[in-house]
Amino acid sequence: MSVLQRTAAATPAPAAVDVPVAQREAGYQAYLMLRFAFAVAPIAFGLDKFFNVLTDWPRYLAVWVDDLMPGSAQDFMYVVGGIEILAGILVALRPRYGAPVVAAWLAGIILTLVTGPGFYDVALRDFGLLLGALTLTRLAWAYDR
Repeated sequence: MSVLQRTAAATPAPAAVDVPVAQREAGYQAYLMLRFAFAVAPIAFGLDKFFNVLTDWPRYLAVWVDDLMPGSAQDFMYVVGGIEILAGILVALRPRYGAPVVAAWLAGIILTLVTGPGFYDVALRDFGLLLGALTLTRLAWAYDR
């Protein structure tokens, strides 16, 4: 056996670290990043529905939705905020169930934006978020045990 072969045999492979294989995979790392993003963002935006610091949320509401709901548009935003906070918590705890909820919620937001006040740029952004939530859903099926 040559010196190079003996050195290679004596040196442990970099993968010999006590990290499970799944945690080294790019798919698992993407799952963790999406899980974090889709837990934090709905909670943050949900909280802001109560304070309107980031924007005046009721202006994004389609008139037909406002007409269907009792109370003011801001009252409806309080309900929306509560649901978003719960959805973010569900993603944090059980992404297998929370991610599809967020995806469905984003689909509803997109519908409201394209049939209402004409915020098509925001609807397009939310479509990208919807694809991210669907990706998290698929990854959660593999990694959320």
